[in-house]
Amino acid sequence: MGTRTPHPVPAYHHGSRTVQARVGVQDLADHVGRSITPGIRPVAAAFLEAQPMLMIGAADPAGRVWGSLLTGTPGFTRATGPHTVSVAGGIPAADPLADAITAAGTPVGTLALDPRTRRRMRLNGIARPSARGFTIEAEQVFSNCPKYLQKREWYGSEDTRPGTGTVRHGEELTPDQVRRVRAADTFFVATVAPDGVDTSHRGGNPGFVRVDASRELSWRDYPGNAMFLTLGNLEEDGRAGLLFLDWETGTTLQLSGLAHTEYGPEGRVTRFRVERTAEIPAASPLRWSPPEYSPANPAAA
Repeated sequence: MGTRTPHPVPAYHHGSRTVQARVGVQDLADHVGRSITPGIRPVAAAFLEAQPMLMIGAADPAGRVWGSLLTGTPGFTRATGPHTVSVAGGIPAADPLADAITAAGTPVGTLALDPRTRRRMRLNGIARPSARGFTIEAEQVFSNCPKYLQKREWYGSEDTRPGTGTVRHGEELTPDQVRRVRAADTFFVATVAPDGVDTSHRGGNPGFVRVDASRELSWRDYPGNAMFLTLGNLEEDGRAGLLFLDWETGTTLQLSGLAHTEYGPEGRVTRFRVERTAEIPAASPLRWSPPEYSPANPAAA
């Protein structure tokens, strides 16, 4: 099958437009949306190549949405052209998305994040297997502000192969996982819509994610860039995948389920219902320092 010619995807679909109108930020969203491009600019290519990790979201062969973590020596993710990214190593065999990327093309949403500088960049497109791992034909590329990003220093990497630990699968959170989620200051959320997949960051002071039951999570939607890509996707399709990372040990906790957003006088709250869990010890060889919390973080309720 030949390589598909990349084409720009409109900045917003109906779901995002619906949320923007509900909140009253259409003009601001139009202004911010001009930063979304189908091409990879030199500054974006340089940022990608300097990162030791990449978050990726997609649907597995059964249609469940997951967020996953990929790691490697800086340069494992690199732009090979103005619209193409190469990711060496692929997705580890133990990961729920190990079989997701097919020759026919798989919509993916990726997020490159550097805790050292509080910088982040999103790249969404179509992934296909390659001899090195997989490639992504970019359709949407854009950066986000540093709001709610915790600063961390990279201590180094353990001499272990990522993702080789025994996976613990489940359908609800264990007591230890509940404690881990409640202590989190960061997680990543993958969502889907008719025009593709998006992976986004959520951050706050510990306690900003609530565990309301062993299968029920919720969090406040803090003011952001007015794009409402995540909430817009949830308007169209409730499937979502959450990724929690233990920054000091490398253990990952991945949750797949359904989410929706409630709008009230005190703001927006997203509620997530767990359907599947996957915990992988030492999924990441990267080791990071304790956080310097973002000054933008609201006090946890």
